[in-house]
Amino acid sequence: MDASDEYVPPTSNQLQQPLPIIKTRFPVARIKKIMQADDDIGKVAQATPLVVAKALELFMISLVQESCNQARMRNAKRVSPAHLKQAVLSTEQFDFLAETVGKYPDAIAVSGDKPEPGTGPGRGRRRKVVE
Repeated sequence: MDASDEYVPPTSNQLQQPLPIIKTRFPVARIKKIMQADDDIGKVAQATPLVVAKALELFMISLVQESCNQARMRNAKRVSPAHLKQAVLSTEQFDFLAETVGKYPDAIAVSGDKPEPGTGPGRGRRRKVVE
C-alpha cells in the first residue's frame, strides 16, 4: 500500500464547508414503512425517519465521494462497481460492507495498451476468420 493510497481524514476546514446541494432526497414515508415493518419496533416518532433519511444521505455522499476518488486515482472516466469495491475495502468506515462487495470483480489495472476490438466487455465487431 503506497502512501498515496492511504485514507486521509478531512481537515477541520473541509468539515466546515457546506455540502453541495442535492436535489434528490430519500423518501421519509418509505423509510417509516420499512422501520414499522419490523415487529420489534412499535410506534416511530415523527422526527426519526427524517433523521434516518439525513444520515442515509450523508452516508451515500461519503461513499460516492470515496468511489469517485478511487476512479480518479485510476484515471477512469466512470465510476464502476470495482471502484466502489475498492472504496469500501480501503476505507475503515465502510468495513461493514466488505462482505457485500466481495462478489464484485476487482478493478483492472490501468495500462497503456488498448485492448483489441471485440475482446473487451463491449459489443465490438467480430472479425472474419480467413482460412
